[in-house]
Amino acid sequence: MSISAQQVKELRERTGLGMMECKAALTEANGDMQSAEDILRMKAGAKVEKKAGRTAADGAIGLHLSADGKLAAMIEINSETDFVAKGDNFVAFAVAVAARLASSNPATLAALSALPLKVGDATTIAQSLEGMVMKLGEKITLRRFVRLTTAGRLGTYLHGRKIGVLVEVEGGDDDLAKDLAMHIAASRPTCVSKDQVPAELIAKEKEIFAEQAKQSGKPANIVDKMVEGRVNKFLSEVTLLGQPFVKDPDTTVEKLLKAKNARVLGFTRYEVGEGIEKRADDFAAEVMAQVRGG
Repeated sequence: MSISAQQVKELRERTGLGMMECKAALTEANGDMQSAEDILRMKAGAKVEKKAGRTAADGAIGLHLSADGKLAAMIEINSETDFVAKGDNFVAFAVAVAARLASSNPATLAALSALPLKVGDATTIAQSLEGMVMKLGEKITLRRFVRLTTAGRLGTYLHGRKIGVLVEVEGGDDDLAKDLAMHIAASRPTCVSKDQVPAELIAKEKEIFAEQAKQSGKPANIVDKMVEGRVNKFLSEVTLLGQPFVKDPDTTVEKLLKAKNARVLGFTRYEVGEGIEKRADDFAAEVMAQVRGG
């Protein structure tokens, strides 16, 4: 049967897939729109399953801040390559998912995936993701998210598409909140203050510093002071309050906050791919298999 351009257009809008794929599916379904969409979904699902074992360590951060600055959401979405992650469609998808996360407050990634990408849409986030896998030919996954609401103010910062920060601030102003978010992106603190550093981590660092100091051959009382100094330096490096402020290294973040009569209640910093073991052979192996007809 003859498939009209309008039918192809409608199916493309529903699935986000290419014209030829949509036309082929409509032809296979004898023009039935729902059946054609199901065919494409099944093919997309097969592609997702085939790529499940591959490593997706690139990607983009999606970030959304409400107009009143009281609600923010951030999500990391992974792809296999930078080429796919920097595409306009991929970045737009990350932003749209972050906005949906902000408006719906799902408890888990599974719950988020089951939501329509936009209110009123028939297509879920999971289905949209499957469509992207089929269209772009890479494993794409939703990795992690955070959603914050506050009675104070939220600072946000997105460095390119690979580093995102949300910080909750009590007091101060919007400029301070944004500056703090930028600082966190650049300086990578692990927590706000010394009392939040795990005791076992401090003990481990202390043990390492003590062994290093003993090798100096100095008296025990001097060694103890050396260890104390190194531990304090370590704590100032990993805590937000102890770090030199990036815009004014002569002052610490703690002193800056005191001057502004403000307090940081918490923060989240995402960097794309952190903690994921990258396998450089994944994508190359599939390309070679295709070249060889495997």
